[in-house]
Amino acid sequence: MIIQKFPTLAQITGMKKSLFLFFIFCITTVSAQGKRFFESGEAVLKNSVEKINLTFENELPLVKVMINGKSYQFLFDTGAPTVISYSVYSEMNLKKKHKSKVGDSQKNKQEQIFTLLPEMTIDQIVFKNIGAMVMDLHGHEFGCLKIDGIIGANQMAKLFWKINYSENLLEATKDLKQFSTEDYETVFTFRTKPQKSPIIETEILDKDINMTFDTGFTGEIKISDSNFDPKNTTVKYLETFGMNSVGAYGAGKPVASYYFKPEEVVLANQKFSDEIVMTGSSSLLGNEFLKKFKFIIDWQDHKVYLHRIKNSPSKMESFGFAYRFIDLKAKVVLVFPEKDFPIKIDDEIVSINDTSFKNLNNESSCEYLLNRVEKNTNSIKVKVKRDDEILDFTVDKKEYLN
Repeated sequence: MIIQKFPTLAQITGMKKSLFLFFIFCITTVSAQGKRFFESGEAVLKNSVEKINLTFENELPLVKVMINGKSYQFLFDTGAPTVISYSVYSEMNLKKKHKSKVGDSQKNKQEQIFTLLPEMTIDQIVFKNIGAMVMDLHGHEFGCLKIDGIIGANQMAKLFWKINYSENLLEATKDLKQFSTEDYETVFTFRTKPQKSPIIETEILDKDINMTFDTGFTGEIKISDSNFDPKNTTVKYLETFGMNSVGAYGAGKPVASYYFKPEEVVLANQKFSDEIVMTGSSSLLGNEFLKKFKFIIDWQDHKVYLHRIKNSPSKMESFGFAYRFIDLKAKVVLVFPEKDFPIKIDDEIVSINDTSFKNLNNESSCEYLLNRVEKNTNSIKVKVKRDDEILDFTVDKKEYLN
């Protein structure tokens, strides 16, 4: 669950968006104890194929679940283990099985409680005794998305799944033959992390990279910083500085990041062209890529079947900066280091066009986080506060890497 997978709020930016913050719910467990723990549980289906109500919002797949007679909203996230909130843990009086340190997509680590969830119902599927991590989900981005937990890879691995974001379609079965794979022209093979997250072998710029197949990541293709050297490449690239994503435990430190369009991207021996790749603290394949396909995930034979439903070349547009809401203030957290670019990291945005960011509360900051005021325009007037001085700028949207 790379929670990079936290601006992964589409707000950080998908490659077709004008913003640059990605949300990553990616979690990595490290202990052998955790690996054994994620084998637990079973799924009981009423029908041979169960259809589940899926909502694809802000580049994230969300489903409703029932726990102990109460309804919750969970993220459907292949990059993470199953997660429940502390409130669910307390309300059900669950018992701690063990504690272990867990890392997120930004390499932040915290010690977390692991427990067994006796029962969870997703439409007509009943999951029993699923291993779950207990996590604080009251951070600003989680809170705005109203996510109460995560249906993780260890839980998904009990079944076969068919997903189509464009139709809000999610289906599950215990028999792969219930899903015809004949028209799925692309097949990825994968191995798994301890919590069952799929890892596919990737080649980009002649580098072999292990990439997490991550439905909790709002971006497209991301590789770790160590796999791209701007001083030793002939590919055209764009440099940014700051924080381009948020993880489960918050944001990372401001760093230089790069965006580039290689001649081809090889994913599990399948070649793709016209894809934009970004760098960061982890390597992920996310929803900006996956929403071009309908796909089936088979944990039994370790395969993902994909059938393309959209031919949409990656496009990168931006006003040259990104912002988050920190302590109810809109703060610039990333900029494109272009010559004479007027906006700087740590500027407080007072207003964009006619929308004021003064006197925000949790509700209004969430509204502006999820529905960016600048998203449907090509030029904006930005008022910022810097060192107690109010500055006014006009900034135009630009397309990069075209």
